Amino acid sequence: MGEYRTERVGNLIRQIISALVLEGRVKDPRVNTFLSITRVQVSRDLSYADVYVSDIRAGAHLGRNVEGLQNAAGFIQARLGEAMRIRKIPRLRFHADPSIREGFDMIKKIEDLTAAENPSTGGGAENPSK
Repeated sequence: MGEYRTERVGNLIRQIISALVLEGRVKDPRVNTFLSITRVQVSRDLSYADVYVSDIRAGAHLGRNVEGLQNAAGFIQARLGEAMRIRKIPRLRFHADPSIREGFDMIKKIEDLTAAENPSTGGGAENPSK
């Protein structure tokens, strides 16, 4: 099976799961609507799909959200079966992906460093060695 096809299937799975989470159709109380499906990697034979989940909120319990999604995997797979026109729906495996939160933290650190280097933006000698 071509790499392009597995990529398309992964993108479709990501869109459908994102819509289910955003609309609140996943009824598990551990799953909140602030979750973001960052990527989906589908195996070549379409037997498994690794779904990576992130949360932008500080202090979010990403592990609990992933457990809730894994608990609702059967429901989500059934919705995928209704929406997709493929012979075999992949088994879903959810994984925590802290990349979005880490990205926000990195940007904050860079802004803090920039603010510390330039405490005053006007007047004065910016480089005293010249």
